[in-house]
Amino acid sequence: MSIFTETYSLNNGNKIPKLGLGTWFIDDDKAAEAVKAAVKIGYRNFDTAQAYGNERGVGEGIRTCGVAREELFVGSKVAAECKSYESAAKSIDETLEKMGLDYLDMMIIHSPQPWVEVNQSENRYFAENKEVWRALEDAVEAEKVRSIGVSNFNQADLENILSDCKIQPAVNQVLTHISNTPFEIIDFCQKNGIVIEAYSPVAHGEMLKNEAVAKIAEKYAATVPQLCIQYTIQLGCVSLPKTANPDHMASNAQLDFVISAEDMDVLKNIDKIKDYGDSSFFPVYGGKL
Repeated sequence: MSIFTETYSLNNGNKIPKLGLGTWFIDDDKAAEAVKAAVKIGYRNFDTAQAYGNERGVGEGIRTCGVAREELFVGSKVAAECKSYESAAKSIDETLEKMGLDYLDMMIIHSPQPWVEVNQSENRYFAENKEVWRALEDAVEAEKVRSIGVSNFNQADLENILSDCKIQPAVNQVLTHISNTPFEIIDFCQKNGIVIEAYSPVAHGEMLKNEAVAKIAEKYAATVPQLCIQYTIQLGCVSLPKTANPDHMASNAQLDFVISAEDMDVLKNIDKIKDYGDSSFFPVYGGKL
């Protein structure tokens, strides 16, 4: 069975492919070709965001790829700065218009805090995130969105939404890779029927420098990215490696091996990355904008 046909069941009955294409850092004018190349290879799950500035290009690729819309899973994210019902609802409509799509398969809150406050503020915006969530719920009822979720939410952030939501979050998209695996939030989500989406499964490229990981990859005749992606999938996560390179897209999907329980334990305990190189200033890697 190809990884492209493997899915997880979301808590609303919808299916999400286990492997997707992340599009962070793919320029808008290159996004359509990247999506079309990925579709040709076999990808059916595509992840973008209002903050990426490439929704138009991703949408163009979806519309012109030659595969029926209903066979594709397309998700975006409400900008972290949208913290009111009105701004979130307006942003969803703007995303659909930019992408030229009638509906999204997934729309999630990009961050519980505006980016300028991530890692800088104690304010978790509980009341505001409930308002954004209400806008997402209304988008589902209006058939603009099929599933809704969150990103970068910790347990308290999730409990805030779960306390009185009409629709439970289907996913929580979080930084998850060898050497930085958030086991507590993964466990909490899985116990509550929330699928984890692993972004940056190759640690924004930093895992390519890890000799211990390379040694284990060699054992499986796999590349380091293949091992990293398979690791997140064996944790029960959707994996979202990002690339615009068709050769890398194809290689990333060659996951015809299973990491042993012993090697999974080793990978779970690889020393935590403290430096993400030139990308360390991004909030998602512990820095700030």
